Amino acid sequence: MIPFSPPRIDQKIIDEVTDTLKSGWWTTGPKTKLFEQRLTDYCGNRKTFCVSSATAGLELMLRWFGVKEGDEVIIPAYTYTATANVVVHCGATPVMADVNEDFNISLAEIQRLITNKTKVIIPVDMAGMPCDYDEIMHLAKDSSSLFSPSTEVQKKLGRVLILSDSAHSIGGEYKGQKTGSLTDVSVFSFHAVKNLATAEGGGIALNLPKQFDCEELYKYLNTFSLHGQSKDALAKTQKGGWRYDVIEPGYKCNMTDIQASIGLVELERYESDTLKRRKGIFDRYSAGFSQYHWAQLPVAITNDKTSSYHIYMLRLNGFKEEQRDEVIQGIFDKDVSVNVHFQPLPLLTAYKSRGYKMEDYPKAFDNYQREITLPMYYTLTNEQVDEVIAAVVESVEKVLNNS
Repeated sequence: MIPFSPPRIDQKIIDEVTDTLKSGWWTTGPKTKLFEQRLTDYCGNRKTFCVSSATAGLELMLRWFGVKEGDEVIIPAYTYTATANVVVHCGATPVMADVNEDFNISLAEIQRLITNKTKVIIPVDMAGMPCDYDEIMHLAKDSSSLFSPSTEVQKKLGRVLILSDSAHSIGGEYKGQKTGSLTDVSVFSFHAVKNLATAEGGGIALNLPKQFDCEELYKYLNTFSLHGQSKDALAKTQKGGWRYDVIEPGYKCNMTDIQASIGLVELERYESDTLKRRKGIFDRYSAGFSQYHWAQLPVAITNDKTSSYHIYMLRLNGFKEEQRDEVIQGIFDKDVSVNVHFQPLPLLTAYKSRGYKMEDYPKAFDNYQREITLPMYYTLTNEQVDEVIAAVVESVEKVLNNS
């Protein structure tokens, strides 16, 4: 069976984790701080803070910005549920926008939906392809007259916050700049299936305008992510450092040094090794499917953008959802694991029951009903890629012949 996305586990990772375990320092400590600095160096943003998940990172930033009941946050209808869940957790309303042909949020839809209740826009870099950030940032600035701030932080920014859900896109580029440095704040995922994995984990890439002190915000996030406690475990180990205060009721979502030790290994070889292999797999898929009229190949490079090659989202031209599902079953029957990224939010009970209707997002549904995500991981061999291609072709042709 060809699996969908197993993590990369080799001796370098085992040795680094073992070093952390033997050090006796397992929770947030020196390796987490080093990982944060190296992420900042890699992405080119102002400061990075690591957390237990991308979801936690998104919610921390919404809370910091003061998003609350009565506020609206614009998100794409085509995304993983975490993007919407964090908005609901804050008591605000997710306002869903339709997407473009490339799965990313539509600028025209954002423009149509922005109101004086809009506090944040969360673009999502689907499959690792960056969104149109110059245009989105210009729209945020041009619509500043609509912005109605209700907190000191919101007044300081003076416009809608652009909070990028960059869960898929570390290493992606837009106009020569890495994701993480493209907008106010970007949040990465280091979940086990991601390009750069730490088992679980996430990173908040701070890149706010100059009026914000990102060093001070970094210190605040350290406190806010640890129950609001004024000292973390590392600080409390100093002589006489046992006493602490709780500044506010915070959260518990810090990254551990065990996680960071994996991340340090993965980041060191990310550009020179991981991304190159993922691009090789992506290109082999595209070459294998290019001769078939029914195959709509994903785009990974344009004049302005380069993907992180996180997932390979193949679409089947002219197919409906039921036919696509038949193809998926056929592929599984050939011992190849595939997936669908994602079911649009209005299809899910949690959001359907809140009044969202799939028919309001026709492009999102069209993309979804024809999409199959193929295996993409470092140890996938060329021979296995060819097996996947053969399984897809046979399964598609069988459905076409039977229809």
